[in-house]
Amino acid sequence: MSDSPILHYLFDPLCGWCYAAAPLVQAARTVPGLAIALHGGGMMTGANRRPITPQWRDYVMPHDRRIAQLTGQPFGEAYFEGLLRDTTAVMDSEPPTTAILAAEALGGRGLDLLQRLQRAHYVEGRRIADTAVLHELAIDIELDGDAFAALFAQQAGEGTRQHIADSRALLARVAGGGFPTFALARGDGRLERIDASAWLGRPEAWREQLAQMTQQAA
Repeated sequence: MSDSPILHYLFDPLCGWCYAAAPLVQAARTVPGLAIALHGGGMMTGANRRPITPQWRDYVMPHDRRIAQLTGQPFGEAYFEGLLRDTTAVMDSEPPTTAILAAEALGGRGLDLLQRLQRAHYVEGRRIADTAVLHELAIDIELDGDAFAALFAQQAGEGTRQHIADSRALLARVAGGGFPTFALARGDGRLERIDASAWLGRPEAWREQLAQMTQQAA
């Protein structure tokens, strides 16, 4: 990509702890000289796709409450009392990952769409695995609807699955334990995994740390 330092971000659009890390990602975007590369890990794809069930709601809600307490990230009633009670909804990471790849191809807007998808899911309780919803959200961040639809169709299927396979290979390479995982690539190509857990809820301190590491890595 370049000789400049790159923060590799391994994520999943349906990962609650990635939503917890969203303020850290936003802070990282403001670090001078630091590029961010997105890698969707496909946490809920293939055999790991799952319908919403009462058991799933009981499982995720304590984690969501902790995320809210730790980071201040908002969760909406439309999510807790709407989506998490909708047993016809399916959690599938592949379509929103395809959408993010399409947005990234449209002028590097992948992170903007990820942020919008997270808000749609966790605050608005929307089904972000539905193609029609993804199209609406792309237009919501002022992407060209026709261009997005064309790139979505181009990236769907094998293109997204290959991206996910590459992301998982990178996750293994940096010995990441899951999502989110951050790794800083230095100008000489060395990769250093960064444990972001200590920075959750502290985006300004995280930004300062990244700025210092970026200067050292350049």
